[in-house]
Amino acid sequence: MGLGIVGPNAGDLIAEGTLAIEMGCDANDIGSTIHPHPTLSETVAFAAEAYEGTITDLYIPGKKK
Repeated sequence: MGLGIVGPNAGDLIAEGTLAIEMGCDANDIGSTIHPHPTLSETVAFAAEAYEGTITDLYIPGKKK
C-alpha cells in the first residue's frame, strides 16, 4: 500500500495512512475501523470502503452495460 494525500487539511489525514502502512493494514482493515462522525478522517474510511466495494454512505453509480 502507498499513500498520497493532497489538498486542504491533508496534514490531518496523513497520520492515519502512515499508521495503516506501518501496521500492514489493507483497505478492509481501514474500512472496518470505527471513525468518528462527522470528521474529516471519516473520508479515509469512505475511500477504503469505496475501494472494497462495500460503501453504503455514498452513492456511486454503477457501470452502464
